[in-house]
Amino acid sequence: MFGPGQHRRRPSPIWGTAIKVWPENTDGWRVIPRSPFGVRRTTLVPLAGGLVALLLGGCGGAGSGSAGNTVVDVQERDFRIAAPERVAAGNVTLRAHNSGPDQHELLVVRTESKSLPIRSDGFTVNEEAVQHSERGVLEPGESGSTRDLQLHLAPGHYVLFCNMAGHYLGGMHTNLVVTQ
Repeated sequence: MFGPGQHRRRPSPIWGTAIKVWPENTDGWRVIPRSPFGVRRTTLVPLAGGLVALLLGGCGGAGSGSAGNTVVDVQERDFRIAAPERVAAGNVTLRAHNSGPDQHELLVVRTESKSLPIRSDGFTVNEEAVQHSERGVLEPGESGSTRDLQLHLAPGHYVLFCNMAGHYLGGMHTNLVVTQ
């Protein structure tokens, strides 16, 4: 048996997939129609929307913003930050998209080392130790938010990371090389 919010499927090769829903209506089965190509219509709309967004939005990464400003797309999700590996020196806008279910912050530190010092709590980066090389910070943003951080970056090695408890240690950091 099943309860509220649950469903069961019964295949129907011609008309689509029948789903038994709760609460039961007359016979308890509702058919999700298929397109002529055998794909559910409820799948076609998001698929078409995603294709249009991809074509209009490009592939992401570093792009050209306003005069002399490079826009770099940064994707934050739980325990991962995705960003281009290299960007040209100068005015850079980091456009951070929080795709994870939790809040995430973004800190940018210039360093020669690929790893950062950890506090005695064992969960977070020692921000006091890297404060002298910190280039910018975005405060924690809600899930689904997009925030911009405008910086002037000189050539060198930078680390982008989230310092929420355990996120850096969980892999939520990436290296960025700024070239001449």
